[in-house]
Amino acid sequence: MNYSGVVVPAITPLEENGLLDEAAVERLWERFEQYGVDPFILGTTGEGPSLSLALKSAYIRLAGRLQTPRQRLFVGIGSACLEDSLALAFSAFEAGADAVVSTLPSYYALEVDDMRAYFLALADRVGGPLFIYNIPSTTHMSIPLSLVDELSGHPNIVGMKDSERGEERLFEALRRKPEGFCHLLGWSARSALALELGSNGLVPSSANLSPRLYRALYEAARAGQTEEAARLQKVSDALGEVYQKGRSLGASLAAMKAILAAKGICGPQMAPPLRAMAPPVGAASPLVLSQKDIDLINEWI
Repeated sequence: MNYSGVVVPAITPLEENGLLDEAAVERLWERFEQYGVDPFILGTTGEGPSLSLALKSAYIRLAGRLQTPRQRLFVGIGSACLEDSLALAFSAFEAGADAVVSTLPSYYALEVDDMRAYFLALADRVGGPLFIYNIPSTTHMSIPLSLVDELSGHPNIVGMKDSERGEERLFEALRRKPEGFCHLLGWSARSALALELGSNGLVPSSANLSPRLYRALYEAARAGQTEEAARLQKVSDALGEVYQKGRSLGASLAAMKAILAAKGICGPQMAPPLRAMAPPVGAASPLVLSQKDIDLINEWI
């Protein structure tokens, strides 16, 4: 299967009681379908590590029902427990998912041999296409590219979502990418560059705010329109700064939901331990936007 394109690491809309906000999920999916992007649920942006298995299962079932014939559905199954990851994978494929995505279990520091053994054990039993998810900012471990080379030979391991920062790593990953192995970039600031160098697609959290922007950036880069891709990269950088600059990862996700709440797409609720941020209304809000920020949001969201 061709996994290239824009994959949105979807937020998890929550009601005030902590349950899944199904109406908000439907609104998100309508926007994803409108702009031709694919959803990836239960990842970092989706607060996957903070959600109960029951809520994850409910999200998987709903995403499967909402999936259109055009869309591919990616489901995060990362867990500290191998059996829980497998249970989520089985549920995902039963619901119609096209691929599952797993980080390393991150409580214990792992040696390369541990990483290899874990992903092979997962891939042997997962029952469908599996993406390796490299995100050192949360797991505090980097999956070596030499190990990725080895794992790419497993028939169920079809690609890698790489969110590690560093151009040297990006250049090397794309230089040595095995034929038929999918590379998806989770580093928005290098989206245009990665596509120019041969990455298969993007997984930008800001696409929750503007799927239109990232579809346009992807199409421009794929068409060799380097000036337009560079222009849209600058828009992407500016949009990311609105909710990310000066904030931790968790706080930036809360700020993103606050912006989406102000636009009527979802509520601001977060899963503990993260806390909700009030929508940006007036100077009393913790998310104070400049007129330039407001104009950017109004143009692209």
